[in-house]
Amino acid sequence: MKDLFDKIYKDKGPLGKWASQAEGYFVFPKLEGEISNRMKFQGKDVITWSINDYLGLANHPEVRKVDAEAAAQYGSAYPMGARMMSGHTDLHEKLQNELASFVSKEAAYLLNFGYQGMVSTIDALVAKDDIIVYDVDAHACIIDGVRLHMGKRFTYKHNDVESLEKNLERATKMAEQTGGGILVISEGVFGMRGEQGRLKEIVELKKKFKFRLFVDDAHGFGTLGANGAGAGEEQGVQDDIDVYFATFAKSLASTGAFIAGDQEIIDYLKYNLRSQMFAKSLQMQLVVGALKRLEMLKTMPELKNKLWENVNALQSGLKKRGFDIGTTQSCVTPVYLKGSIPEAMALVKDLRENYGIFCSIVVYPVIPKGLILLRLIPTATHTLQDVKETLDAFDAIRDRLENGTYKRLSAAVMAAMGD
Repeated sequence: MKDLFDKIYKDKGPLGKWASQAEGYFVFPKLEGEISNRMKFQGKDVITWSINDYLGLANHPEVRKVDAEAAAQYGSAYPMGARMMSGHTDLHEKLQNELASFVSKEAAYLLNFGYQGMVSTIDALVAKDDIIVYDVDAHACIIDGVRLHMGKRFTYKHNDVESLEKNLERATKMAEQTGGGILVISEGVFGMRGEQGRLKEIVELKKKFKFRLFVDDAHGFGTLGANGAGAGEEQGVQDDIDVYFATFAKSLASTGAFIAGDQEIIDYLKYNLRSQMFAKSLQMQLVVGALKRLEMLKTMPELKNKLWENVNALQSGLKKRGFDIGTTQSCVTPVYLKGSIPEAMALVKDLRENYGIFCSIVVYPVIPKGLILLRLIPTATHTLQDVKETLDAFDAIRDRLENGTYKRLSAAVMAAMGD
């Protein structure tokens, strides 16, 4: 019989195998200083394009003040216990009611964490006779939630409505045999590519197929729609989203999440979400802080306006300079380049050390081999000067990638890995 750990000793995984070269710099980096457009990385000032603080609330003085006051008043423990037992308060209810109203739903329910809440919500929505149909590029939290499902599940090609329709035909035949229902899952905004989910077209399929729609709008909430209520509002189909999900970790610059929908559906979920029933209630300081952030989202449209000024300047500037930013329809700004993982490491090190630009790097297995994705997240705290400096830096690193500089610099890394 094998030792359980044999596989760990022999195979560190597609990302783990690079740990000795990457950890502490390319992965698990340490940004320091107040969360803003410019921070410090390894003692150097850098323009930060890697933090999902879309509206610039993380270090806003009004937010910092409310957070500090709430921490002083309630501490970090209150309320103790799970919501169903001893962790329920008027302020939890107030936040839920305000969130529901903001996203035009009858009711909402707070979740301690987005990832955990997504997994648990999927688990609660479906039984073994039901069928899940979801976008192949769905976030890991959706994939992990689907893995818990004991029934059938199908993926459809990313944002491909024809593929979705074919899978709905398969799912419908199966549901007729099992006596179950169908849950379709899409993201409002896909966090790597920046594309909006094709919610309008998905909703249109409800005329032909019987299914319920669950939307993860983590990146759309606060950034899209006339009022910031997300991708459903942006596309005019918010009423047709059966269960709406968003996290506080992006636009609200905090911890927590929520689901929203019809009152009866939310009532069911709050009694059946295992991750909430058996976990400590969301801390009061986070609840109070979220109320303040939501108030600012509703009453300070200038935050979203400034965000989009920066988004448009960055994305239009990249396109004018011939960069491939895919088909993003959101703030998420991917820049696609061609190169190996060692070349990507050399490129990013150059970008950070010599140009003062800090952005996230994405390589295989998240994207296909031979591609490098540099992911930029504009925020309301960025300036047009930040954009100009970044565009100039990207011109320079593209030239060095194309003339083979990074290939030569990466030789030592490749030799160390035995490639």
